[in-house]
Amino acid sequence: MAEALRVGIAGLGTVGASVARVLRDKATELTRQCGREVVVSAVSARDPKRDRGVDLGAAKWFDDPVAMAQTAEIDVFVELIGGDEGPSHSSVKAALEAGRHVVTANKALLAKHGVALAETAEKKGVLLNYEAAVAGGIPVIKTMREAMAGNSVTRVFGILNGTCNYILTRMEAEGLSFDDCLKDAQRLGYAEADPTFDIEGHDTAHKLSILTSLAFGTRIAANDI
Repeated sequence: MAEALRVGIAGLGTVGASVARVLRDKATELTRQCGREVVVSAVSARDPKRDRGVDLGAAKWFDDPVAMAQTAEIDVFVELIGGDEGPSHSSVKAALEAGRHVVTANKALLAKHGVALAETAEKKGVLLNYEAAVAGGIPVIKTMREAMAGNSVTRVFGILNGTCNYILTRMEAEGLSFDDCLKDAQRLGYAEADPTFDIEGHDTAHKLSILTSLAFGTRIAANDI
């Protein structure tokens, strides 16, 4: 069997810790599918003492995500820090320039820097994958990148935000008010305590910026949507 695929995870919040847990719990299936073992060999986050509900003792700890991105001890850099600037941008850029494959769910980062990062990835001969940035587990990115060559896309539309999808679905199906649906969404954990980013369209704009770049080969900033 080939040598293990070594993964470094930057950002150990709810999503980052969940990724580490899935890689551990699905280790046998991942090995079967990949033809090699997939291991979390390095992690980076703010507080090394915080209990995240997953054993990361075998992984090397990095206080600086850029340093982890550049280390020869990983093959794949997983960015789950968030934000379009700061450590998320600098670490992803560093990883690509160091010849590491990158996986991210950071739609804000991709909407702002995706073109430049993709150019760096192509130049270095590595992958920049971001399927989870739009539509969660629905493989819309893979479809648009790999399966649309024989087709012409004329428009992109849909409800691209989970919070809005929940609210609009209940408003239509049950005749409830927007405010009542939002309160329910917050109570159930579908909406943030401050839902501005979701309900005012910022999240959707970031996702639409990514989809339009794939669909039409153009670059539209999220702020212009």
